[in-house]
Amino acid sequence: MIPPEHSSQRAPLSPHLRMVGGVVPSALEDGFAAHLVERATMPLSLEEAYRRFAPYVAAIGMRIVGRGDELDDLVQDVFVEATRGISSLTSPEALKAWLARITVRTSMRRLRRGRLFRALHLQLDDTRDYESLASPDATPEQRALVARVYQALDQLSAKDRTAWVLRHVQGETLEQAAELCSCSLSTYQRRLRRASAQLDKELPHA
Repeated sequence: MIPPEHSSQRAPLSPHLRMVGGVVPSALEDGFAAHLVERATMPLSLEEAYRRFAPYVAAIGMRIVGRGDELDDLVQDVFVEATRGISSLTSPEALKAWLARITVRTSMRRLRRGRLFRALHLQLDDTRDYESLASPDATPEQRALVARVYQALDQLSAKDRTAWVLRHVQGETLEQAAELCSCSLSTYQRRLRRASAQLDKELPHA
């Protein structure tokens, strides 16, 4: 049973669903992004920002979209959009947060486009190997669980899917996730409740 969210702390998911966030690796969890921020000084050129933060952007995008074959294009799209505002940022931490928001927005656009293409039968290759999202040392059971969860996430809207991934896979607080989604906390919580209710139906024993 996936409970509703009532606080800024991570909700107590079932043991299996709680495991998903730890099995899908991310640059956020090994201190990589924090290390980049500590070493960076402002101002950064776009080329330097790309070199330092492209892996961080890719980690977020991979968890939301779930397709490694789209990552190169997604990361490029994020930094193309970043050209319009990077000069106004005054700190590496602000740059990291700003890139994260752009990544979330770009990832949601890709999810919507993919759903539209599938509905119109315009997407020729729809092979999605979600087991590959798991870390290399994951067990076969863990890989299968990751695939099941992401297959269930495919049934959600882009907004609801992103809300759930940011909270339960990415590990953001409610407030941080709402900021990344560029919406109010109440709006974010509604999205998260819808996603949790749907996953509860799709994965009743997870």
